[in-house]
Amino acid sequence: MKVVVIGAQWGDEGKGKIVDYLAEDAKYVVRYAGGPNAGHTIVVDGKQFALHQVPSGILYPNKKVFLGAGMVIDPEALFNELQMLKDNGIDWEGRVFISDRAHIILPGYRQMDKDRDASRKRPIGTTGRGIGIAYSEKAHRDGLRLADLDWSEKMAEFDGENLEYLNKYKDKLIEMRVDLTAKMFEYRNENVLFEGAQGAMLDIDSGTYPYVSSGASCSAGAATGCGIGPKDLDKILGVFKAYQTRVGNGPMPTEFNNESEGELCEYVRKTGREYGVTTGRARRCGYLDLVALRYACITNSIDSLVLTHLDIYDTFDEIEACVAYEIDGKTVVDFPASVPAMEKAKPVLQKFKGWKKSLKECRSYEDLPKPARDYVEFIEDYCKTPVGIISVGYERDETFIRNDPWEK
Repeated sequence: MKVVVIGAQWGDEGKGKIVDYLAEDAKYVVRYAGGPNAGHTIVVDGKQFALHQVPSGILYPNKKVFLGAGMVIDPEALFNELQMLKDNGIDWEGRVFISDRAHIILPGYRQMDKDRDASRKRPIGTTGRGIGIAYSEKAHRDGLRLADLDWSEKMAEFDGENLEYLNKYKDKLIEMRVDLTAKMFEYRNENVLFEGAQGAMLDIDSGTYPYVSSGASCSAGAATGCGIGPKDLDKILGVFKAYQTRVGNGPMPTEFNNESEGELCEYVRKTGREYGVTTGRARRCGYLDLVALRYACITNSIDSLVLTHLDIYDTFDEIEACVAYEIDGKTVVDFPASVPAMEKAKPVLQKFKGWKKSLKECRSYEDLPKPARDYVEFIEDYCKTPVGIISVGYERDETFIRNDPWEK
């Protein structure tokens, strides 16, 4: 079985926790896109791990993990992350591998990234990790891959700081690189879990361009980023929160109004720990956007949704979700490509009865109070996609499965 886990919103949906949860039944875990701009938080036995480039399955002993061809690798940040794991008792050596087709982020890319965003008339709000520069160099066919590290003619293009930097990490990277396509063919009869980065609404093609990431955060990226064909993907899971968040600039129709809904925003942000794992920035918060979620389901062939942070609403008398947009006096239920249209969009909200009960101890769908089940079933009906997994907390065991993704 080949199972893909993507974010179905603007990132930060809890993918890391879900990948970690599902990794127990996977033999291999492959991260297929993004770079050190990603931040996947996992809590195991009360201990929190913040991962940026290493796939979330690394916390299971003996699991092998791979950084895919669709990723851009920051060697310095990667080896710092691996040292952090080692310091916390995680033996990673011999278990972390990198596709020889993955691209490398060079030292100057970070400042170039920040300078480029600062010079834009409409800044995107980049994390400043050099991601966009690495992907643009890749598109210009001037990038550097792990496969090129022992290509003398290519390496001769670099000097000064860049060459010194590459020489520092070259041998370590060569030891870890693999032909990922060959590995995926070798593992074709095994359970492999593919981990996305960012979210569907940040995909370079189907997201809210230009306020997107530079990589393929869509489900199709799992095929292109791992050296396999799309027909080899068996299931696609889309992770979403019971509300909406976004980091950086760009349209977000359901964002809470700071003047009239500031208290609500602060509660959701504080209770949901809505601060960037990578940047520490406070995330923008808002009502669940079902228009955007259904669009993500359609454009990514999502087989099953994964609902996280449902417990954030435990104390609410009622909750609301966006079921349409109002744009120029018209009701719109299809997600627009136009940035001006998105910026004018006002959410059409539907109210739902709150459950006024802690969900922390729920370990099955039947344990949920009826108003919570009603909310879930409305989402399923609206998106025409089942909710197969529900998370009601940060720990591994605060998760339950309705539809096993490892069953065909």
